[in-house]
Amino acid sequence: MTVRRPYAEEILGEWGVRDVTPPSQRERERVERDRDVNPLTGEPLRRRLRNFRPEADTYIASLGGPLPYMKRLRQIEEETDAHLARLGAAYAERRDAESWRRTVERWDFGEVNDLIDRHNHWFPIEARLAMDPRSRDFVKVGGKPYRRRRLDAAWVLERFPA
Repeated sequence: MTVRRPYAEEILGEWGVRDVTPPSQRERERVERDRDVNPLTGEPLRRRLRNFRPEADTYIASLGGPLPYMKRLRQIEEETDAHLARLGAAYAERRDAESWRRTVERWDFGEVNDLIDRHNHWFPIEARLAMDPRSRDFVKVGGKPYRRRRLDAAWVLERFPA
């Protein structure tokens, strides 16, 4: 049995110009129509510089698994979900609004709030967040501030009203 070695074209998928299909024909026509209004037609495009270098610390971090802030965020989410589950069970057993408020005010969020405080303090440094010159604060992550809200009675009452 002989093993056939594939040609480079088969591996890379470089077959040259293919037959025109109806969707590709429509796309070509749209491009042709837009050529007249494009101010860059016939002009050489500016080269896009790639100003980055792989650094030793990024290589080291990639070998060590999740970074500390990633582990901490996961732990915050898990502990918050656990609190929500226990609060949901307690909410189902509540007698009246006053007893529910007392239960919520006595609820212990110490461990998760400690994680949240550490996250709010260290996350911008560990994640290398850029600074926003307008606000003089770190940039938002996914359109939201990076700071997490501490869990307290008000947080619980938003989710489980008395």
